[in-house]
Parts: sequence; C-alpha cells; structure tokens
Amino acid sequence: MTLVWIFAALALVLSAIGIFGVMTYTVSCRTHELAIRIALGADRPTVLRLVLHEGLGVTLTGVVIGLVAALTLSHVMAGYVYGIKSTDPLTFAAAALLLMFVALAACYIPARRAMYVDPMEVLRIE
Repeated sequence: MTLVWIFAALALVLSAIGIFGVMTYTVSCRTHELAIRIALGADRPTVLRLVLHEGLGVTLTGVVIGLVAALTLSHVMAGYVYGIKSTDPLTFAAAALLLMFVALAACYIPARRAMYVDPMEVLRIE
C-alpha cells in the first residue's frame, strides 16, 4: 500500500509540473496578445481570469475523460479494493477535486506572471 501511495504522489507531482510547464509556455506564446489586451484597457484581474479559465478548461476536460475511463475500468479493480466499492462516488469526487486544486495551483503562477506584462516593453520588442 505504501508503494501505491508513493506512485500516486509521484503522479500528482508530475502532473502539476506538466500543467505548470504547458501553462508557462502558453502564456509566453501569448504575451503579445495579453499585452495588447492590457493596452486596450483590460484590467489585470480579467487577464488573470482569462489565463486561469484556459488552464482549468483543459484540466476539466482531462478530469472528465479520466473519470469516464476510471468508471469503465473499475470492474478490474473490484477484487483489489478492500472496504469500499470500486465505484465509490466519494473517492472519485475526492480525486477529481484534488486534481483540479493542483491544476489551479499550477496555473496560478503563469497567470499571475501574465497579469504584470508591461504592454510598452512587449510591443516595443516587436
């Protein structure tokens, strides 16, 4: 059981690093667009919501696909899980909420960096 916990924690850390890397790359590719939005009057919380919305939308899609796959394959795990049903809704909800929280934390740093883009410096580079 300890080995399962270690692998689960490792998977969670790797997913957070992956989401952070993808969001950082996405924000760096969209720096010009975000700078134009800020120059045209978008306030910084709007930019934060825009980046977070994009990251959490992709994460929500992945969580839904994962939940459907887990429900489909849960009959395989039925013999290995002791004390709960293999389709325990509390377990699935807790896993989904944990993944969404980790994704929110991983998306927050690039989103915060996007908030403080200086439009004059970015547009001057072009």
